[in-house]
This record gives sequence, structure tokens and C-alpha cells, in this order.
Amino acid sequence: MRLALAIAPHDAEPSSFVVFRDHLSVTIPKVAGMGYDGVELALGQRSDVDADEVLRLLSAHGLGVSAVSTGRVFAEQHVWLTSEDAAVQGRAVEILCGLADLAAELGATRVNIGRVRGGIPPGQTPDAAEARFGEGIRRVCDHAAPLGIALVLEPVNRYELDFINSVDPDGIGLVDRVGHPSLKLMPDSFHMNIEDVSIAGSIVSAGHRVGYCQLADSNRWAPGQGHIDFRPIVDALGEIGYDDWVAVEILPFPSPDVAAQQAVMFLRGLLPAYVS
Repeated sequence: MRLALAIAPHDAEPSSFVVFRDHLSVTIPKVAGMGYDGVELALGQRSDVDADEVLRLLSAHGLGVSAVSTGRVFAEQHVWLTSEDAAVQGRAVEILCGLADLAAELGATRVNIGRVRGGIPPGQTPDAAEARFGEGIRRVCDHAAPLGIALVLEPVNRYELDFINSVDPDGIGLVDRVGHPSLKLMPDSFHMNIEDVSIAGSIVSAGHRVGYCQLADSNRWAPGQGHIDFRPIVDALGEIGYDDWVAVEILPFPSPDVAAQQAVMFLRGLLPAYVS
């Protein structure tokens, strides 16, 4: 498996759940030197980075892009897919399509759908929120599919969002009901530790629906710094035949450099080598 570190450009707001927020010309060489295979880019819109410059940096340091993540679209652009306001939902679709275009330019094959899916609007039902989400995400999937980009839905814990909290049953059920081949699931061990009865068991249940994976410990620090047992998680990924990118999305504690080093050192001892 290939290991990526979630990072954001220097102008990202502190609400970004990444270990490094800095100029990519600083961060990308640092990530490579630590022994990662790539980066996950947390972006708010297509214009946040220059694709040619990013590709130059990646090539110079032998890294790839595992995915483009979209938490900043929700936090900074204030748009989401379940919105009852057609203009808000439409802007979310527009931004996500632009990020799918960028992902393809950067050689990535995934765009994360986390908080940008939105919650349940006040006074509405979960079914109504799902209908709005389904309408919006199908538009993005239809745009992304010809580019070879999958949209990977990340179940997020109840303290951050009130819509699609668990991998099993929430995420599995929604992906199946939407029924678009470009919509996959993205288990995140931090959220699953709160919401899923069994992290490994839910990954196995999700099976072929899993299109990406993020790892963080129970406290959202680097794996190995909390109480999650990661061996069964890695074994579950192997059981379902997942042998691709795994990303580290963690808080910058006790410091950014220490957290990033702790994660790569811990996971290199667990993750099997990637076979293309």
C-alpha cells in the first residue's frame, strides 16, 4: 500500500484537519524526506493551486497525489450538497466538478466527499436530505466518471455532522441507494472509532465499495498515539483486496513534524508494500 499525508496550502484556515498548512514548495520536499509516497491535498476550490507547479514539485520529489479532499469547501466556501437552496447546492456541485478536473490533472483518481455533503436541513427529514444529496452527487459523479475520478464518501461522526455517520450501515446503505459506479466509500478510523461497532468488521462489510482509506488514532493524533488497534484494520483492508493509497489525516500535535514522523514510522511497520 502507498502512504500519503494530508496537507493544505499556506492560506488554508486552521479548521483544516491536516498536519501541515504551508507553502507546497516547503511541505512537499519535507513529506518526501519523511518517507511518504504522496500527499492528499485539502483544497477549497480549483484555483487554490497551480497544477503545473504542483506537478513540478511532485516530480522533483518522487511523490504522487492520493486524493483531493474537500472539507475546506464546506468550512470555507460554506456550500454543501444537501442544501435546499439551489444556488448553494449548485455552487457545491460546481466546485466539486472543478476539483475533479484538478485531481485528473494531478494524476489522482479520487475526490473526497466529507462534510461537503451537508447535514439534514432544519425541519427536514433524513430522507429529504438524502434525496438532495443524491441529486447533487450524481451530477458530480457524471462529470467525474469520464475523467477516471471516483467520489469517495467519508462517514463523519455525529459531533461534526448529523448525516451519514457510520460506514455500516449508513455509508454502505447510501452508496448502494445512489447506485452510481463512481461513488465509493472512504472509511476513516477516527470517525469509525466513534460510530462503528467494529472498525475492521465494517470495512469487511463495505468490501468492494471501499475506494480509499484514511487513518488517524482515537484522539485524531498520529496512529499509535491513541487506543485504536490498527493491525485488524490493515488485515481487513487486505481481506477485501484493497491495496492502494492509505492517507494520514491527523492533527498537528504534539507538533506538525513530530506528528507526521510518528505516523509514517508506525504505519510503515504495518502496511504491506504496494504492488502496482
